[in-house]
Amino acid sequence: MSKYTQLASDIIKNVGGPENITKVIHCITRLRFTLKDKDKANQAELQKLKAPGVPAVTALYNANLDQYQVVIGQAIEDVYDEVVAQLGNSVATAKETSEMTAEKKGSKNPIIRAFQVVIGTITGSMIPIIGLLAAGGMINGLLAIFVKGNRLIEVIDPASSTYIIVSTLAMTPFYFLPVLVGFSAAKQLAPKDGSLQFIGAAVGGFMINPGLMNLVNPTISGDKVVPAPEAVAHFLGVTFNTSYFGIPVALPNYAYTIFPIIVAVAIAKPLNAWLKQALPLALRPIFQPMITFFITASIVLLLVGPVISTISSGLSFVIDHILSLNLGIASIIVGGLYQCLVIFGLHWLVVPLISQELAATGASSLNMIVSFTMLAQGVGALTVFFKTKKADLKGLAAPAAISAFCGVTEPAMYGINLKYIRVFIMSSIGAAIGAGVAGFGNLKMFGFSGSLIGFPNFISNPLTHQAPAGNLMLFWIATVVCMVATFLLVWFFGYKDTDVMGTGVEKKNAFKDAVNK
Repeated sequence: MSKYTQLASDIIKNVGGPENITKVIHCITRLRFTLKDKDKANQAELQKLKAPGVPAVTALYNANLDQYQVVIGQAIEDVYDEVVAQLGNSVATAKETSEMTAEKKGSKNPIIRAFQVVIGTITGSMIPIIGLLAAGGMINGLLAIFVKGNRLIEVIDPASSTYIIVSTLAMTPFYFLPVLVGFSAAKQLAPKDGSLQFIGAAVGGFMINPGLMNLVNPTISGDKVVPAPEAVAHFLGVTFNTSYFGIPVALPNYAYTIFPIIVAVAIAKPLNAWLKQALPLALRPIFQPMITFFITASIVLLLVGPVISTISSGLSFVIDHILSLNLGIASIIVGGLYQCLVIFGLHWLVVPLISQELAATGASSLNMIVSFTMLAQGVGALTVFFKTKKADLKGLAAPAAISAFCGVTEPAMYGINLKYIRVFIMSSIGAAIGAGVAGFGNLKMFGFSGSLIGFPNFISNPLTHQAPAGNLMLFWIATVVCMVATFLLVWFFGYKDTDVMGTGVEKKNAFKDAVNK
């Protein structure tokens, strides 16, 4: 008995029973029934059904196709197989299913299709972690309210052990994101290969191991500070700061990143599967994980690191030149595109630019723009909360929005907005509008914390102790414009309850066919 046996039985019962079913096929997310009498289907009961991997079921009748469709989501193939097992092959049409699946795979444009697959893989890997990230974001936001110096409720000293402990607790899921995503991505990309999940987590741990970063950062030995080693090489603006078997390596900080570990798991999957077939049974328990772990970690070190460093160098160059234009125009461009960096975990590469601005002048135009992109993604999730009638989606959207208002957008991004891709697009447009208003008004921001929780950072410059005339008022005006624009865009063009999770961004494993077992 599979975990979908009961769900399949309940679906069959509530579309009118076996005797009412003429044919059943499936596409990427839906069971498509041809029924003798569509009125025998019980939509209300169907939409109450749940199972592992199927948090919500949607049912609807498509009059144009004369099909009663039951939306399952990512587990569609498993549920379909169980439905056919109970009904018998006489109602299943493999050819039509194959054609329907091929038709729905996505755009024929290879670039668009590749983007769809990558986004689907990332969101699928992030789904199990969303609640933890939302919790960390909200704890961090609450801490910001009570810390001394924030001009709100000044209770906790930022130098105290309490502040350090709570702050560390809140940011732990983000710092160890490569470990969590390594486990989750392996579970998604190879659900039947349990060993790969722990290899993925181990590679993620290797990427953020302090011992690795000690190779390129200053260290403390006794009472002396040992400076960072000199660079091994420079190429295309990238500093190769260490070496591995004599090969120059550019070693970035992988903490808080997502995409590099997903690439690592994608590399490990076919290698681990091949070793399972190639190694003698007696050697497999030790040598399979050892070889997979060592080779995967080495490839990450030699290839992924330099690629990330090259992208970082390029981003810095592009963003610097955009900001040198008119601030209003720059705000619209960066505001509309910035959250695309968050998709791949590349937004942390922008932090050094913000740090340089704040250290030099006490203000950061770039962080001002970023703040509005956080706000807009939160409003996007909040709009879905108000518009949807699905209880489970409301339960996810509310904390995701709160987390974004506290400056952490990942739960809103991966939990809601990217899965319903138009929500992400409309939110990004709303961000561009809000940031544009702020940019043309020459809004100043004087700290790191952004979104709604960061409003004290628009009051005065901590270096000069000067408060620009009308700066806080301009912040609230631009904030209201951003929120209203985003809400209206998402409400009218971004989301409706008949949307299917992953429409436009199919929830398909990017490397599903990498190995034919």
